[in-house]
Amino acid sequence: MPSPELTTMSHPRKDIDALIHSPVRFSLLAALAKLEDADFRYLANLLEVSDSTLSQTLTTLEAAHLVTVRKEPSGRRTKTWVAITDAGRAAFAQHLATLQAIIEAGGQQHDGGSQRSKP
Repeated sequence: MPSPELTTMSHPRKDIDALIHSPVRFSLLAALAKLEDADFRYLANLLEVSDSTLSQTLTTLEAAHLVTVRKEPSGRRTKTWVAITDAGRAAFAQHLATLQAIIEAGGQQHDGGSQRSKP
């Protein structure tokens, strides 16, 4: 029987994208995945975060090329618009697939231990 160190199985949690897994970043990408774009104020209200938190989140995701941020004049002010990129959409879909794989792996049989199923 192979030792646990030699098995080729790997738990899917190791594939979680730590960049996306943060609750605010995850929620932001989930919202943007369903929209063409959204303005900063809408997103801050939707996610119930401060302007500072949203700004930091956008900076992080923009640096990773997962979102684009553009500014447009709006009267005397500037309006900030945010959109998910194709890479962001793909990364988010992969993250969801990884979460599903973790759920499915929860009850799988592995060598070297016992488990009981709920009746």
